[in-house]
Amino acid sequence: MRSLPAWQPFPDTNPALERLASHFHLGILSNVDDELLVETLRHFTVSFEMIVTAEQVRSYKPRAAHFKEAMSRKGTARWLHAGQSWFHDIQPALELGVPVTWINRKSKPMPGGERKPRYIVNDLTGLADLLGA
Repeated sequence: MRSLPAWQPFPDTNPALERLASHFHLGILSNVDDELLVETLRHFTVSFEMIVTAEQVRSYKPRAAHFKEAMSRKGTARWLHAGQSWFHDIQPALELGVPVTWINRKSKPMPGGERKPRYIVNDLTGLADLLGA
């Protein structure tokens, strides 16, 4: 079994993040501790201006602490949360009124409910294309 720091990003991740970083500020809301995330960040080719971890907020998504901390840190700046997990990312962000892009890599059907993501894309390349990055 591979440990989390050994996981490699999806093939589209770094090229898309590089495109996005040239136009937008990037951040991570992670369900891991700081030390583990430092190891994982070595696989990325961009820097992240905001990092919120479970260790920092003493909570795990889908609880709202990550999102509330990010809202506090970003101040009045606009943001768009992108995530793959409906349960951990999309649903809690929607409940807080955060604009969301669902990275629906597995082409899952959208769960029911009145709140919908602003965008749905198949991967991060789709997000970069959509945002004109």
